[in-house]
Amino acid sequence: MDRFERQVMLPGLGKEGQEKLRKASVLVIGAGGLGCPILLYLAAAGVGRIGVVDGDEVSLSNLNRQVLFGEKDLGKNKAEQAVAFFQHKYSDINWFAFPEFIRVDNASQLLKSYDLIIDGSDNFPTRYLVNDACVLAKKPLIFGAVYQHEGQVSVFNSFRNSCNYRDLYPNMPAATEIPNCAQTGVIGVLPGIIGNLMALEAIKWITGLGKILDNRILFFNSLNSQSYEVEISPQYQSRAQAPQDWEAFQQMNYELACEGIELLDWDEAFQRAGHGTMLVDVRELDEQPPLVCSVLFKAPLSEFEGYFDQLEEAEALFFFCQSGIRSQKAALRLKSEFPDKTIFSIRGGIDALKSSQFRNG
Repeated sequence: MDRFERQVMLPGLGKEGQEKLRKASVLVIGAGGLGCPILLYLAAAGVGRIGVVDGDEVSLSNLNRQVLFGEKDLGKNKAEQAVAFFQHKYSDINWFAFPEFIRVDNASQLLKSYDLIIDGSDNFPTRYLVNDACVLAKKPLIFGAVYQHEGQVSVFNSFRNSCNYRDLYPNMPAATEIPNCAQTGVIGVLPGIIGNLMALEAIKWITGLGKILDNRILFFNSLNSQSYEVEISPQYQSRAQAPQDWEAFQQMNYELACEGIELLDWDEAFQRAGHGTMLVDVRELDEQPPLVCSVLFKAPLSEFEGYFDQLEEAEALFFFCQSGIRSQKAALRLKSEFPDKTIFSIRGGIDALKSSQFRNG
């Protein structure tokens, strides 16, 4: 009995479709709540070459929805652990782990050798970055997202007249406008459903089976288990705001364009900190865990404006909170008050702080 017998017997797929899957290459951006089910079903379907891009590490709060990981994976890179999981299950698939975040300086290289790109990221800067890179590289892109009880799926850039992410969201929203599941919560089943729908669109695109969600977006509501579709059309004014070539793409700062504040990770923040630096904790006073640092200043967001006089004294300010959303709000508020001041927000907040040397100041 062949592993793919049940697929091959399907009308419209057959041996020809299975061979297309075997020869296909797919790059999955993000091995989180969406990426895990995407990878599970692409691998089970027999996609021949799969790359996984993710610079994040597994944390305990991931385990309610990121079903490739368990307690033994805590603190380890998601891309590497995902690939290790599958290499023991499907030895006939060529797996490639990229333990890094996709950026303007590596996007072209990452995308160039794959037929299809799937975006399982959870923030606006990455979605715009991946979209624009796919447009420039002429790569089809499968998009999915979840917010509280709703998810959405679409296929972009597949044909000459296909829409892309900028047609769906012409104006780049700030990350603080629509928080991700770290701020709003999520039932793990929902990204599982949306991730499976994204994998289904990928299989349809590769094999030609059925009709993909081209110029359409599918919405699914987990509270009532209802779904509906909305047609989308090109927004040429928004497309004109996108980088028109790779040189312009390399000059883009997607985080700054979306949030208005430059984001740094902890390593970058401590490398750039110097004389006159202030590390500002905008969490409430009772929030855990505490951070011990010689240049730490606590300014809870609920009382934030009362600290402006003290904050003005610093030459550079690095804001952080628990997960990175409130720190962006605080940084934006202070930037509006002192537009010439050097201000950053630390990406991921305390949740992203892994290194004990920084934790101990």
